[in-house]
Amino acid sequence: MTHKIDVFGLLYRRTILTLIILLGPPLIWLLVLYLGPLFTLLLQSFYHLDPFTGLVLRQLTFATYQDLLTPANLDIFARSFVMALGVTVAAIVLALPLAYTMVRLASPRWKGFLYLLVLLPLWSSYLIRVYAWKLILAKEGILTYLFTHLGLQGWVEKILHLPGIGGPSLAVSNLGIFLVFLYVWLPYMILPIQAALERVPDSLIEASGDLGARGWQTFRHVIFPLILPGILAGSVFTFSLTLGDFVVPYSLGNSSYFIGQAVLAFQGTSGNIPLAAAFTVVPMGIMIVYLLVAKRLGAFEQVS
Repeated sequence: MTHKIDVFGLLYRRTILTLIILLGPPLIWLLVLYLGPLFTLLLQSFYHLDPFTGLVLRQLTFATYQDLLTPANLDIFARSFVMALGVTVAAIVLALPLAYTMVRLASPRWKGFLYLLVLLPLWSSYLIRVYAWKLILAKEGILTYLFTHLGLQGWVEKILHLPGIGGPSLAVSNLGIFLVFLYVWLPYMILPIQAALERVPDSLIEASGDLGARGWQTFRHVIFPLILPGILAGSVFTFSLTLGDFVVPYSLGNSSYFIGQAVLAFQGTSGNIPLAAAFTVVPMGIMIVYLLVAKRLGAFEQVS
């Protein structure tokens, strides 16, 4: 005589077993393949490289973090932070009018066309976009050709001579890095703001107009507070992606390092894995604080 086991009934009666079966595999994946490497990275940052033998001393110490306080390393952090902040602010300034046009002003046909323009760059390879911009910004590129024929090349040369901004050409300057970063990460700012604008009720805008508010007053006191979580959500992407990226500075930068380049150099060239890990932990800490502030202000309410 055979007995049939009611699997679904057993799982229904034993909720703990059901949770283990459903949540066990993803939790194991999260702990082993995600949190595990992060913990290893954090542990490596407390090791130190012996300056005489070049070997990693597996003894817990703060010596590696003390090495981060040298003027050269602090300059790398400051340069990366200012670049990430500048790209984020510029992305907000550009994304707001475009997202507003898509949601409030464009017809359905134009709205679809604008969506296509925003998403189209994301369909191509990240490396292809970066190297395409390197050719565009080069001395023989199309921008130099346009500036020359418009009589603006002299102004461009003056900008490139500014300390901390310029360089031999746009393709080898912090200004060029800024432009490419802004182009690459701008869609990640537009889409959250657009989603936030979609959720603003038309009745509130109409009520503001009925009470005598002008367009700018309505935007400042009604629309902007409601879309602020969307702006914060977009800034999480633009700020974090800019802060840790190494491809754009490596392709268009000069001898001035950013965080991503420093991590690559310490890990790959000099073999100083503890210092590379410590360089990685610092932006992680910055982003944890940033995410906590953004969450408190309601940024993640607009991500879904």
